[in-house]
Amino acid sequence: MKVLKSYQLLLTGVFFMLLTAGSMVGQSFKMDNSSEIIVEGTSNIHDWEMKANSKNGSATITTEEGKLTGMPSLKVTVPAESLDSGKGGMDKNAYKALNTNKYKNIEFQLNEVKNIEAKAADSYQVKGLASLKISGVTKQVPVEFTVKLSGNKLQINGKQQINMTHFKVDPPTAMFGTITTGEELTIKFKSTFTK
Repeated sequence: MKVLKSYQLLLTGVFFMLLTAGSMVGQSFKMDNSSEIIVEGTSNIHDWEMKANSKNGSATITTEEGKLTGMPSLKVTVPAESLDSGKGGMDKNAYKALNTNKYKNIEFQLNEVKNIEAKAADSYQVKGLASLKISGVTKQVPVEFTVKLSGNKLQINGKQQINMTHFKVDPPTAMFGTITTGEELTIKFKSTFTK
């Protein structure tokens, strides 16, 4: 009799675990080419920006009853020489500072989600920690961005401030040093991922 009760308890436990696991849904997405990644900076002459003409990425999320519950993976890679300011001279100086002959890509990877907060219908604020690799140097940075679920699409928007010197990148100069750029950069991203 005791053996029968033990089996019943075991089966009930397994059934409950399967039921709970079944309600958590994992979904994978790939970054659309329409996504925008823009790097903004300053100089002693004027502000400037560079747009990434090439980028690729992927994201994995978990949902429960249609609500975002987790983000196990978010990765984005930008070929460094796809950054384009529309000014050839500036681009060459930037590529030299980034040492693109040796380090071809800028890489972002989400390491940990600390908090997900619902903001509106299908919209969430996500806070966490990520690894950012620039010019061969990887640093962990705090990140904050919004996530919107819309059918088979996932929108991830936000901005991140960084200091170039933390990645051992000397701010580019031009005109024999008469034009100097500031150390601080803002990376803005407006990304769409599709199943």
